[in-house]
Amino acid sequence: MRYETFNPEKHDLDKVAKLTYDVDFRTFDMLFKDEQSAIKTIAKDLPKRGLGDFFKVILDDDGEIIGVLMLYDSRISHKFYLKSPRLLIVDILDHFTLADIEDHDLYLAEIAIDSSLRGQGIGRRVVCDVIEYARSKNYTRVTIDADFRNVSAKKLYERIGFREFNKKRVKFLNFERGMHNMQYCLRD
Repeated sequence: MRYETFNPEKHDLDKVAKLTYDVDFRTFDMLFKDEQSAIKTIAKDLPKRGLGDFFKVILDDDGEIIGVLMLYDSRISHKFYLKSPRLLIVDILDHFTLADIEDHDLYLAEIAIDSSLRGQGIGRRVVCDVIEYARSKNYTRVTIDADFRNVSAKKLYERIGFREFNKKRVKFLNFERGMHNMQYCLRD
């Protein structure tokens, strides 16, 4: 398994878009008429993101994409660009529910493993690799979010050593989105 910086000219946009969709499918399903329209919109948006080294594809030994990984720290300035109104809504919901990034934090914003490979320890390995990377770069903590409805992700993060430090939620009409903001402290 290896990590490569996402390159829209090299990597399969549809595969990366599908994995990105999988991270937050409940929200995308609420905003789009079907999964395919969501994936098509995400694929169109991916080349515009400008995340550089902080958006990785996870490749198996044969070079096939098996997952995606997105990281942020407080030094990353978000590139503003014209995007789909539905994706803008996702950004707004994220603003109200995701963990705040403090100085010296590495935020694991997205991790998705191909559905056919889940349950094989790949996600755990990726999270542990992120922790080791953060330690090598002298970050003070790694933060991650677990959706209220994704109990298995929260349990995985807790087994690795993450602890909840906050909860955030937003409710609008019949829609509710909430996150367990979790941290792995690298220093006392």
